[in-house]
Amino acid sequence: MEWQGSGRALGAMSGTSLDGVDAAVIETDGERILGFGESGYRPYSDEERATLHDALGKWPGDDGLDAALEVVQSAHAELLGEFDAAAIAGFHGQTLAHDPAGRGTHQIGDGAALARRLGMPVAWDFRSADIGAGGEGAPLAPFFHFACAKWIEAREPLAFLNLGGVGNVTWIDPSRDAPEEPGALLAFDTGPANAPIDDLVSARMDAPFDCGGSLAAGGSVDAALLERFRAHPYFARTPPKSLDRNAFRDLAEQTDALGEADAAATLTAMCVAGVQMGLERCPSPPARLLVAGGGRRNRAIMDMLAEVLDVPVEPVEAVGLDGDMMEAQAFAHLAVRVARGLPTSCPGTTGANAPVCGGRLSLPEEVSP
Repeated sequence: MEWQGSGRALGAMSGTSLDGVDAAVIETDGERILGFGESGYRPYSDEERATLHDALGKWPGDDGLDAALEVVQSAHAELLGEFDAAAIAGFHGQTLAHDPAGRGTHQIGDGAALARRLGMPVAWDFRSADIGAGGEGAPLAPFFHFACAKWIEAREPLAFLNLGGVGNVTWIDPSRDAPEEPGALLAFDTGPANAPIDDLVSARMDAPFDCGGSLAAGGSVDAALLERFRAHPYFARTPPKSLDRNAFRDLAEQTDALGEADAAATLTAMCVAGVQMGLERCPSPPARLLVAGGGRRNRAIMDMLAEVLDVPVEPVEAVGLDGDMMEAQAFAHLAVRVARGLPTSCPGTTGANAPVCGGRLSLPEEVSP
């Protein structure tokens, strides 16, 4: 497939919060954002979410993956099939395990089968090539964040913070011409975000998440646990760096002796502390911090961020972006970059030894490769 000019690209994302699949259309040439299109969401049922949760930590060849694959494939095909007139789709799949320094990374999902089912080219397996080039394989949204900074006509360095199950930040120098240019980007995972809080309220209250941060807002932070968290070796590592969803899986257990509100407040403060320590690693203080992902709807997280950071903290909606759909839009953008043979990651975003064009491109059966 040879991509010509600009066109409508469709992207999908099923993140570490395991809530469902986001899908969104953008108009792009792989370098510039030319417009935003429609979007959609397909939630996972309780049964589907449990199936995926049971598969976390598993690698190719492990038992019990067939059910998870069926959930991922059917949910994506159902949602993406509702969109018309897209020229290409970007399919991330569902991350089950991530160990870039060891076994690699595992996103379950079959992009070739999805291409046949949708009848359109599908770019997928975005992370493997980056890991093969010495990178972390994550995060991958930064090249899209760079395009967003250009779209909003940013003039000063800024940062995008995504708060899903794991937090990640992208620091951007918008004066650079291309995202792979040295000094244009620095990106890395800041630490756990919503995942430990979700696990806590699921286990103790049979709820999917702390709605609006109301539980945390009524609690007090355990200072000793917070200091122990801040001393974790991950935060001493120089970025770029990345995390598995369950890298801090014992956090909720550490709060077992606390009441529900205090436990939620402490886990929320840990999320914020990771961001605070992460921003100290940036080349220069950002002029503003724009927050995407479900965490931006958590008032306790946003209030704590504003309290500890010496930078304006705003949801991305403040600049006309959609904080629920940025990752789906990112994979639409990256799909076009794959089709054009453009880099999708670089030393500043993943630690790869050079800019990498990751991703495989699968074509539907009726189209000749």
